[in-house]
Amino acid sequence: MQVKQLDVGVDYSQVHLMDKGCSLGEFRDVPSPPVGIIRVDTGSALLIVGPQWATVEFTVAVADRDPGADLDGYEDIVEISYESPSGQISLEEWGGGTTHTLPPLPAGPGTYRLRYHVRGMDEENWVEPGDHYFLQIWPEPPRDPVVLKSTSSSFQYWLNSE
Repeated sequence: MQVKQLDVGVDYSQVHLMDKGCSLGEFRDVPSPPVGIIRVDTGSALLIVGPQWATVEFTVAVADRDPGADLDGYEDIVEISYESPSGQISLEEWGGGTTHTLPPLPAGPGTYRLRYHVRGMDEENWVEPGDHYFLQIWPEPPRDPVVLKSTSSSFQYWLNSE
């Protein structure tokens, strides 16, 4: 497993996972069942974070198999399938900000599972933010999105706004 820790600039409560050569998806289709804080389109994913604008701590782990969810360390956890046309991805800041290159996907182009963990999304402490975002990626055939854990009111807001 390859792990990368990043400080990511956020605008409009968004961070994007982008496949090489792909453009940002339109995210018109609501996943069924909805998972609120993440949406996918071929080659791109929209990840929702707590603050509207800030720098947040983000950890991304790329693995060759399911690394297991951190159910105790995070308040909200969701999973969704993701199609990678190139097997090369990056985490991109909204509006053309910094591009954070991520490790190559272990199975190359194909279908992967994204597990998105969120902690501290309800906190409004701008001096010492307590939020943290953890994205796990591994190869897996497509299957329905799932909410593994849901405790924050921010998560409920995004889930109900679908």
